[in-house]
Amino acid sequence: MFSAIVRKTLRVPVPTESSCGDSADFARQLDVTLLASGFKLSGPLMRSLAALDESTVRPLGQAVVATVREMVGDDQAHNPYFAAFPDDVPSTVEFWASCVADALTDPQAAPVVEAQLQSGVVNLLDLPRYGRVQHSYEEMLEAHDAFLPSRKDRMTVLHLGGTLEEESRALFVGLVSSAVPLGESDRGLLAALAPACLDQVPDVPVRENLALVNQARLMAGRPAEVSTVTDVLRLACALSDGDVTLRDATRFRSLPRRHRKALMRALDGIVVRDAAALADVSRHRERFKRLGERLHPSDFPDRVGAQEVFAVARGDRRVRSLAARAELAFAGGEVARALEVLRGAPGVLFRGADRLLRTAPAPLRSEVVQALRASVDQVSGRVLLQLRQHLENRDVGGPDPGWRVFVNRHGLAWASAAEVPAMQPELRSEVASLLDEELSRRMARSVHVVVQREALQLALPTSQKTQPDGFGVFPRGSVSRVDAGLLRFFVHWRQTSRDTDLDLSCDLLDERFGSVAQLSFSKLQTVGGVHSGDVTEAPEGAFEAIELDLERLPESVRYVVPTVLLYNGEGFDALAQSVFGFMTLEAEQRGKPFEPRAVRLKSEVRGHGRTALPLAFERTPDGWRARWLHLFVTGRPAFNTVQSTRVTTSLLARALLAMRWLTVRDALERMGPARLDVIEAGEAVPAGCELFIGLDVPEDLPSGAEVLTPATLAALIPS
Repeated sequence: MFSAIVRKTLRVPVPTESSCGDSADFARQLDVTLLASGFKLSGPLMRSLAALDESTVRPLGQAVVATVREMVGDDQAHNPYFAAFPDDVPSTVEFWASCVADALTDPQAAPVVEAQLQSGVVNLLDLPRYGRVQHSYEEMLEAHDAFLPSRKDRMTVLHLGGTLEEESRALFVGLVSSAVPLGESDRGLLAALAPACLDQVPDVPVRENLALVNQARLMAGRPAEVSTVTDVLRLACALSDGDVTLRDATRFRSLPRRHRKALMRALDGIVVRDAAALADVSRHRERFKRLGERLHPSDFPDRVGAQEVFAVARGDRRVRSLAARAELAFAGGEVARALEVLRGAPGVLFRGADRLLRTAPAPLRSEVVQALRASVDQVSGRVLLQLRQHLENRDVGGPDPGWRVFVNRHGLAWASAAEVPAMQPELRSEVASLLDEELSRRMARSVHVVVQREALQLALPTSQKTQPDGFGVFPRGSVSRVDAGLLRFFVHWRQTSRDTDLDLSCDLLDERFGSVAQLSFSKLQTVGGVHSGDVTEAPEGAFEAIELDLERLPESVRYVVPTVLLYNGEGFDALAQSVFGFMTLEAEQRGKPFEPRAVRLKSEVRGHGRTALPLAFERTPDGWRARWLHLFVTGRPAFNTVQSTRVTTSLLARALLAMRWLTVRDALERMGPARLDVIEAGEAVPAGCELFIGLDVPEDLPSGAEVLTPATLAALIPS
């Protein structure tokens, strides 16, 4: 939990009961050690550590160093195929020819390669030298000069925290009260923290989080707090260590009688109070059938309402879901009836607002708007923001008119040529104004806000399900400036049970998103760019990198889109480790292929697709900037290459870079703060600051000020 708190909050829990001592020398040594990874201790943290007994501060310091090194990827030995990368990388043909020549001198490989040469096709993986690093990590280090510090190097400050218990409880409150769905690792943290924090559970806006809290309640012998049959289903998934998001199927376990009794009692109470709750069963019919096999409803004959749930799941009783009734109305062209059905579920009504407005006949459109207005105060803030952003981009096409881009809850993206009728501008404007009024009412805060200029372009996260874990990760759609001469991408992976080959590639596109050049295992060099070489096996971990000299790239290059391609082997979710990141450096800094002080982003690559698009870079009149994407593309089952995915990559990049994302700037406009100060990174925070929004936490922040960083921006989303 100590490491999790440091990773999530950049705060170091410090014990208060430790005997006083003098560890000033050790604290200074710790600070110097952290500098190698691009971190430092804040003044208050260093003074607090210096006052502790060394027997306490030494293991604490070791844990801090291990944590920050893991945060930026410095816990791995990053060894590229070409030891001197980015120098002395041969051309692709020259390298392949040398691999073939060496293979012909190998008694075992020669017969195979000779036969392949005669057929006209050579399998690179059959060449002994290809894809297998030929030098040790220590030999690679000897090929590089020392890294020269620069004032532009990243420096992340670690701050003084409370005790481990205090920080744990604060982290729990932040997670459980989130107004947006959490990512997988945060849900794991919430589940781990909940048992010790049941006495201080605030309102839980997200049902998935409620399931984890209810799991802790049942385990502690307390009753669960549920209001729908789906709440009970999620709770059952949690008790079986399954997926509370209901995205993936859960294999329900045999539960102890006390848990079966609690779940049956909960289902019974919900249905007895409101028989209409049975409509939700049809949405997850198969899951309820599987759950019934484990709950043995016949053991509880007095729970008549619960019996009805499983009767619907088995098909013995027919109850159409709200969505099914609405679909029947739409299918019959009865938009008025569909509207009446959706009035009973405000959240679903707003999610279907576009469909209602575009299919309703002219006389009915004003009634749809009135229905939205009547229920707008009953809808979650994130749904309102999602609809507002949708309207902002309602008629923004992709590369061609009619193209639309979709992203599902797995982060899997695809484009469709399905045409959607245009919405009347005045109608769209009326609904947008309705949303703005409600959002402004909920978000209004008469406080003194200080925001770093770079933070104004951070996108508001309406969901964190597909946002990867890592360091320096921003919400999808966020923009940040790239202030460096050299841009170096990297990928590191470690396989579990079978050989896995990931390929780091990069597309260089012009202003019309046409290909100018690419870098990959099949193209090791281009003007202004170089690839570190293809590594095809990762039993102990593998590393690939691409370096771009932004000042030497051809003027025709407008966009840079790095991709991580699964060539063969285990999927991203099955790998023991899979991370992508990028560094920014100056040409004179030199150093190793991987320099932790230069790392700006290190994110997990976990998804169901075969190609990952972490972010894209765009050349603007003011310099280069990065746009966070966090997307996956289905790709081929195997042998994905930059050439085979180029069309899809270009299509998605063009559509997503054209989108207008709601940002911190938009949130501030709706907040209407009493005073707003915009400062540059590193600039002193004005006195009286009550809310600070920035990329990191400054040391001179006034006591008691609320702090929001990219990791905690969800706090801006109203419940």
